[in-house]
Amino acid sequence: MLNFLERQREYYAGALMALVGVLSGYKATTYDIGSLRSMGPGFFPLVLSVLITVLGIAIAATGHRGAPAEAHPALAHGHRFRVDPRGWTAIFAAVVAFLAAAHFAGMAAATFACVFIAALGDRQNTWKSAALLALGLTVFAVVVLAWGLHVQMPVFKGF
Repeated sequence: MLNFLERQREYYAGALMALVGVLSGYKATTYDIGSLRSMGPGFFPLVLSVLITVLGIAIAATGHRGAPAEAHPALAHGHRFRVDPRGWTAIFAAVVAFLAAAHFAGMAAATFACVFIAALGDRQNTWKSAALLALGLTVFAVVVLAWGLHVQMPVFKGF
């Protein structure tokens, strides 16, 4: 049963992505779409949901082309895949940290905290590499989102 599920995971992942894309697209159509010249609030979510749906279908369609189970070193030796609780915990903590920091400190602190904590979920990352990655992405986010696109989120907030 486990081997069947391992072989089928691309189909399930693609189907789930396509489902999320379709449902998001349906919800996006309840907002004003506008036009290319004057985009409404539903335009970007609709385009994004179409891309997610197409990507999900592509993943599901190419699921049978994956490497055989014997090609993976862990499966070749009879080992099962284990879920790494460190990664899951880091991702969950990163989302919570982003929400809290965005509310109290602004976009720069929220982005840094989110990327830093999520990067620590990978056992190969060090504190220094996680901090450098977080700093780089924070600068990129501030330049693109705050200054380039004028996203309505303060870069820094007073405590």
